[in-house]
Amino acid sequence: MAKRYSSTHSPRQSGDQAPRSPARAESFAGKKRTKAGGRVNLMFFVAIPLAIRAFQGTPSELAQNLLAFGLLILAAWLTREGVIAHEAYDARKTARKPAIPRKILASVALALGLGLAGFSGAASLMNVAVFMMAGVVLHLFVFGPDPLRDKGLEGVDSFQQDRVTKAVDQAEAHLQNMKREVLRAGDRRLTERVEQFGATARTMFRTIEDDPRDLTGERKFLGVYLQGARDTTAKFADLYARNGNADVRADYEALLDDLELNFAAQTEKMLLDDRTDMDIEIKVLRDRLRREGLSASGE
Repeated sequence: MAKRYSSTHSPRQSGDQAPRSPARAESFAGKKRTKAGGRVNLMFFVAIPLAIRAFQGTPSELAQNLLAFGLLILAAWLTREGVIAHEAYDARKTARKPAIPRKILASVALALGLGLAGFSGAASLMNVAVFMMAGVVLHLFVFGPDPLRDKGLEGVDSFQQDRVTKAVDQAEAHLQNMKREVLRAGDRRLTERVEQFGATARTMFRTIEDDPRDLTGERKFLGVYLQGARDTTAKFADLYARNGNADVRADYEALLDDLELNFAAQTEKMLLDDRTDMDIEIKVLRDRLRREGLSASGE
């Protein structure tokens, strides 16, 4: 029976499946769609009619509508930043509440903007109050309030929690800078590769948050190695954007492979150490029960 051979770039029939790059497939693993879009962006467009109406009335109406427009834009911006901060809070097992309750402030700005937009000489204060109350209630219903308390681990003192939070925040900043720098290279595949490495690094972050005792031994990964990776990414982006050298690109990809391999191996080692600690605690407890004659196993 005849067999059709094909390669990656060969023409495919409609029923054939295109091969998928493992790196591309893994770069989306564990990711969630951000909520900082759609409804949040719609808030920016809602304010546009006020800007148009501002130039169709008296000078006092111009000032009133422009101020209302500014408040609605401020509310939209605060909402977007608040949603991003809330997503970062939810993604971590130990986190401090946002220093500024952006979404709550956004609901206040929205209420003031709607109240100012609905105010006129013929309107009663009751109508204005209804607009303002509706703005607050609808905003909190759609986007919810900000996190109002710190999120940490039981049995972990505040000093250890602060150390972990600070170290992870610094490491996250290095990853964000890496992504920002590699974007200058103009290569989507490399951007996805950096995101894939970031996902591996964040697995280590979550493991350290589970057991802050690991921070002391892994601080070099969160600090020195990620900072070096960030600096190397910046130099690579400058060089690759100028000449597109394939050898430079290959060296950078090899570095990412080495980093990802080492971060994954170290994370696995931490998990094994945690399992060893648990096994030791179980053995000690069983020995104590046996000495006190409380063991049900009869050993």
